[in-house]
Amino acid sequence: MIKAWFRIPLWQRVIGALILGVITGLIWGPEAESIKWIGDLFIKAIKMLVVPLIFFSLVAGVAAIGDLRKLGSVGGRAILLFLATGAASVILGLTLGTVIAPGAGLDISLPAGTVVPEPQETTAIDMILGMVPGNPVEVMVNTDVLPLIVFAILFGIGILMAGEDGAPMTKAMDAGSTVMQKMTILVMELTPFGVFALIAWVAGSLGLEALLPLAKLLALNYFGCGLIILIIYPLVIKLLTKNLHIVDFFRGIVDAQAVAYSTASSNATLPVTLRCVQRNLGVSKSVSSFVVALGATVNMNGTAMYLGLATLFGAQAFGVTLGVTEYILVAITATLGSVGAAGVPGAGLIMMSLVFGVAGVPLETIALVAGIDRIMDMMRTMTNITGDATVAVAVGHMMDEIDVEEFESADDV
Repeated sequence: MIKAWFRIPLWQRVIGALILGVITGLIWGPEAESIKWIGDLFIKAIKMLVVPLIFFSLVAGVAAIGDLRKLGSVGGRAILLFLATGAASVILGLTLGTVIAPGAGLDISLPAGTVVPEPQETTAIDMILGMVPGNPVEVMVNTDVLPLIVFAILFGIGILMAGEDGAPMTKAMDAGSTVMQKMTILVMELTPFGVFALIAWVAGSLGLEALLPLAKLLALNYFGCGLIILIIYPLVIKLLTKNLHIVDFFRGIVDAQAVAYSTASSNATLPVTLRCVQRNLGVSKSVSSFVVALGATVNMNGTAMYLGLATLFGAQAFGVTLGVTEYILVAITATLGSVGAAGVPGAGLIMMSLVFGVAGVPLETIALVAGIDRIMDMMRTMTNITGDATVAVAVGHMMDEIDVEEFESADDV
């Protein structure tokens, strides 16, 4: 029985749990709240992963650059482009969430005693000062996202500056990142149970009308990712390369896109992405290996867009009013938080707890979207690896390490 359970792909188990949870909630009614504790356990397990996952992933990503000179040339350009496209993506997600309002009309009242995080009331100066951790340990204990990210990046730079003396720490951070990805996979196995319990609670309290906003969120996720792939990435290539044709780019990367969509994992797609970028798009091995590998760790534009969109969905569903400060904090946190997202299926759910915290959005929102997250994650992953290839082509062109003839004659792998 257990073996048969694990032979079913996780995303199929989650969707099955979603359907079963809806049916159970509709039949059981408000009494379905009695099993909500199972979903609360799932949410706590997700929160458990946040700090170590971000720390190890970011440090390992910075340390993977190899040396400070490379960080200043190839790495500097790549990271700048990753951050720029990530910021554009989260702004797009916030815009779609504000204009379309997918959570509007879904009025969810939390059970008595549920603690909702208060939005952080800060000025611009407080935000800047708050990004520098006074005590890294305290930052980790309190899950203060921005200073944690800053500390992790500085720690990674310190490893690079240490040279050979920092090599053991590089291996330790790589190992820690790998271990946290494995832990993420373990926690994701709880997803069907958490989704079942919390969706049953929602369906029992609200009925079928709760599903319509989810369908709208799903459609917006695909629409937003489509805009990133078809507008933002082509603009990057056109602005930074001038003479390279977009059609040739998409023809050369299509195989990696297909693998990314089917696996929902940037890491699993990495070998195919590398092969496409090197053989089809003509980027040199040194540049492509570095940029694509770094991108698989730090470039999650689809996730950044979705984090902004999901935050507004949760705020609208639970009646949380967001001001300008919250929008800015969400934009910064989603951009930097997506950098710490592991390249494995379901990692976006873990990053949500970070972004929701700065905006005062209840973490119960995670349960609402978890049932359809795999379907959305497939499109987000395809967006992410397309961004990796985009930045690799742009940096390769700037460094004069791209074979233009090979790019223009791109064929499927």
